[in-house]
Amino acid sequence: MKKYLAMNIAVIGTGKTGGKVLEVLDDDQIIGPFDSSNKPTVEALAKADAAILFVPGAAADELINTLMEAGIPAAWGTTGYEWPDDLDEQLKKKDLTWLQASNFSLGMNIVRRCLGVIGQSSSVLDNPSFHIHEIHHTDKQDAPSGTAISWEQWLGEEAQITSERKGDIKGIHQLNVQTETESIELKHQAHDRKIFAQGAIWATEQLVNRDIAPGFYSLSTIFDNIMQQQL
Repeated sequence: MKKYLAMNIAVIGTGKTGGKVLEVLDDDQIIGPFDSSNKPTVEALAKADAAILFVPGAAADELINTLMEAGIPAAWGTTGYEWPDDLDEQLKKKDLTWLQASNFSLGMNIVRRCLGVIGQSSSVLDNPSFHIHEIHHTDKQDAPSGTAISWEQWLGEEAQITSERKGDIKGIHQLNVQTETESIELKHQAHDRKIFAQGAIWATEQLVNRDIAPGFYSLSTIFDNIMQQQL
């Protein structure tokens, strides 16, 4: 198992994805874990180099203050939460760098960049049509998925979006671009929720080990900046 740069990480939230973070990290790297029955304190968080949080939006208000007081970088997987308008300003004043993502899959971030290229280049095609199809497990309530909606946004073109629910599928998303004379397909399939844990740990590494200015970022911004530096 890879040891992620010997960082000590406070793991906050032990649900499906937070549990995967615990699986991926070595035991001696984990500070906590913390959940609603074992809430993190400033003193406990001071032992960590950074924090990874997969918690519901209802828990975020209290945790924001605790994390700020602890003064450590943080990668948030919280969704469905209205972040404070002045959060970026608060973090800059405290010389802190945080990021947030609704989907921490690094492969999905590669797909995001590909979709942008496809959408921007599609003007050379003769009357193309765009179809996005997503498949998830039967317990998933929303349809289409938030990721499918994001695909259309990343594509920058109006697309037909269809959904399917079956089995325990972690997530399949596919784009089909069709013209009278050719077709283009792009597909992403998640095989294990571990990809979200691995992506969150990778993101935390960037916060700790790269010279990123204080503030509140999206994962996509950090990812794109790093890819640009590697060109």
